[in-house]
Formats: sequence, C-alpha cells, structure tokens
Amino acid sequence: MLIATHGGKFHADDAWAVAVLKVLFPEADVVRTREQARIDAADFAIDVGGVWDPATGRFDHHQKEFDGARASGVPYASAGLVWREYGARCVAALAERHTGERLADDTAQQIAYAIDADIVQYLDLSDVGVAKNAPGSYGLSAVVSGFNPGWLDEQRLGYGEAVEVYRMGQFMRAVEFLTDIMGNAVRYRVGAMLAVTQVRQAEVLEDCRLLFLKNAALPWSSVVRKEMPKVLFVISHSLTEQRYMLHTVSVDTESFDARADLPEAWAGLREAELAAVTGVEDAVFCHTGRFIAAARTYAGALSMARQALAAVEQGA
Repeated sequence: MLIATHGGKFHADDAWAVAVLKVLFPEADVVRTREQARIDAADFAIDVGGVWDPATGRFDHHQKEFDGARASGVPYASAGLVWREYGARCVAALAERHTGERLADDTAQQIAYAIDADIVQYLDLSDVGVAKNAPGSYGLSAVVSGFNPGWLDEQRLGYGEAVEVYRMGQFMRAVEFLTDIMGNAVRYRVGAMLAVTQVRQAEVLEDCRLLFLKNAALPWSSVVRKEMPKVLFVISHSLTEQRYMLHTVSVDTESFDARADLPEAWAGLREAELAAVTGVEDAVFCHTGRFIAAARTYAGALSMARQALAAVEQGA
C-alpha cells in the first residue's frame, strides 16, 4: 500500500492525515511528490492531486471547486477529510492498542467527533488561513511546522537530495509526534468513559456533601459537576504519592471558581503550620488558591474535609 502526499514544506494537516492512515495501515509506504503519475499510482493521495473522493482514497482540498465544510461551517483541509472518513476506525484501533478496550462503533464515532472538535478542526483552520489554534508560536500547527528544515539546514546539507532525505525524515518524525497526540487523546477519553461508573459508585459522606474516591487518577470532575450537585469536596487517594488529596469542585471547566473553597486560614500553609491550624498532625499542604489540600492519611483528610464543610456552614 502506498500513501502519497506533496513534497516540499509539510504542514500539520497533511502530517495528521498520514498519521491516521499509518495507524490503520502500518505497513504502508509514504512518498512525498508532486509527480501526477506517482500520485495516481498511490492507494491514497493526501493534500495533493486535485481530487476529493474518499472511495478512491483521494483527499485533496486545493481544487477550485472544493467547498467541503463541517456542519458548523468550519472548512475541511486534508486532516479533517481523512479524519471524517477514518477517524472512528483510528480511534477504535488506538483504544485497543493503548487501553485494551474494544469500543462499540458508535462509541468510537463519538470519540472521533470529540477529537475533531478539540484538535482536528484547528489544524484545518490553520491550514486554510482562517485562524491559528493557539496564540504565538506554540499552537499545534506551528509546532509541526517547526519540524521542517530551515534555511540553515538547507545550507548545511547543500540544497540537493540530502535536503529531501532529511525533510522526509523530519516529516515522519512529525507523523510520529501527531500519532502520540492522537493516542493520548484517545486514551484520555476512553479512560474518562470507563471512570464514570467508578465515580458514580464511589462512597458519598457527610449528607452527600463529600465524595471519597479510592484512586486519585480517576477523572471525576465532569461527573460530579453534572450529576452530584450537593458535593462540595472530594477526597481521593493518590496511590503514587501515598497521600490523600482534598479537592474543591469547580463550577465549570473554564475556571477555578468552586462550589466552596477550602478555609482561608489554610491558604499556602504546609506541614507543621497547617497541622497547627487544622489539628491534623499529618497535614501536608494547602494551595494558596484554596482548591486543593493533602494529608498523609485518610483520617487526616477526612478531618480536614469536615472542618472545611463546617467553615462553609459558618460562612467562613
């Protein structure tokens, strides 16, 4: 199997598209060319060739008549075109590779939609010149662009075949980088999906105002915000650090504003100072922002949580 994309400078959209196909067809060869005969001979033509026809593996968006766009109005570039066609299959493959989970087709498709909304559409927007996906030089598109050889590389290598060999190597490095980002995105979302049941079944204390999670790595905030309106604080056991964390519950994903803060008197204190204020001998710290604290034992964390709840009741 052969995947063709254009030569010269590469961008995040063509690198992402190739990364998707390499996940599904790992033995496929990649050629970077603008020679039409080689493009026509390939099983997939990415960002080159002047044709958009998924049935024949053609995913270009540069032709004059191209008007492909998402329902939201965000235009497609090659990253989005390939993801639209193969994203769910790619998600399923990465989920099994990274988590051992075999996803139902509709679940894989929903995760693919989420990754398109969070990542892929911004690669497309950057490629078609509508917007950058982050300010400055550190958006994903800009980071991938940085894998291209610069003029110093070209001068060092002599502007000949050596530059193209180097550029091809850099392109495949970018493909591997984006594959890692893809895998991380899938692993996070599958983990969040599997965590929902455990969070729902976690122990609820103190008249439903306190939740205890046996594993601090569980992503819990979304479930608590949406389904547990009375919960003000969460205790979780950090298995790696062997301590118990006391968290506030943020009101939304965009801020640190919480349903209730930890007591003001705890802010920024550590060890002995915090122990003196709380009476908890194994108290470890409280963040200055009052959104997280810790103790070395469950009993210590529970005592701090009860004090925090009492402070809320007193309006402190």
